[in-house]
Amino acid sequence: MRQGWSVAALLCWLSSGLSATWGAEIVVTTSILADGVHNIVGQRLQVVSLMGAGVDPHLYKPTVRDVRRLEQARVIIANGLKLEGKMEQALRRMARRTPVIFAAELLPPQKLREVAPGEYDPHVWLDPQLWAEVLRRLADTLGQLFPLWRQEFQARAQHYALQLQELDGWIQQQLERIPPPQRVLVTVHEAFGYFGRRYGVQTLALQGVSSASEFGLARVLQLAELIHTRALATLFAESSTPVRALEGVATAVRWRGGRVRIAGPLYTDALGKPGSPEGSYLGMMRMNVERIVHGLLPQP
Repeated sequence: MRQGWSVAALLCWLSSGLSATWGAEIVVTTSILADGVHNIVGQRLQVVSLMGAGVDPHLYKPTVRDVRRLEQARVIIANGLKLEGKMEQALRRMARRTPVIFAAELLPPQKLREVAPGEYDPHVWLDPQLWAEVLRRLADTLGQLFPLWRQEFQARAQHYALQLQELDGWIQQQLERIPPPQRVLVTVHEAFGYFGRRYGVQTLALQGVSSASEFGLARVLQLAELIHTRALATLFAESSTPVRALEGVATAVRWRGGRVRIAGPLYTDALGKPGSPEGSYLGMMRMNVERIVHGLLPQP
């Protein structure tokens, strides 16, 4: 698995004389990455996100303005593991002349979910403990690029990791309120695999780990039959994917005599609107868990 920007390449870039200056721009792909990088670099560097609230990175197509920003960036940070879809190929080509860091690929493969041979689930941020490790590794990598602030970046990442640890404990407490047989999360695409692995929640989805993956009527009927057989009562919409497909599943469940509702939406691949509670990673995760608990607790 390619890391996108090796230590040797970083040192070569540093030695070329392109030293960091105040206000140097970091361009990131997603709003979730932007939040994490902000927590590392603080006010030292300007961070610009290509994708805003509610944007699906699996299907995103860069604009002319995005291309210009990428070409002018000192550092580019993407998630990697094919989250950015076809855009990832262009980012890997840009890595020949600009430092491009694929944040999720900083993790060792054994910590990733392998969904097919050589294919990994990119949604690492939905496990706060795993996300903390990604950000610590990212702080180390940025510290090599900007050695003047290396210790500060590492300290900020460690401080933020404590907040993520607190969040992790809170999530565990909240999910314990749900009876174990009902800890089943049904969503549009398979984004919650790391979340389910961390907290003992079974996850089911209409699509695979990419919302660009295709599905047919057979998959809709298969999922509907499983939901009906297990008497699951709640499906969860997602903020960055259309709800129409999930409505088709709900209709198929009702044809079988089942009772099901669509709750949410949950935030999977993007934060909420800036300034809203879900406009930060911490707020987004808390909002998701509150909606999951409300949706899965037995209804009176």
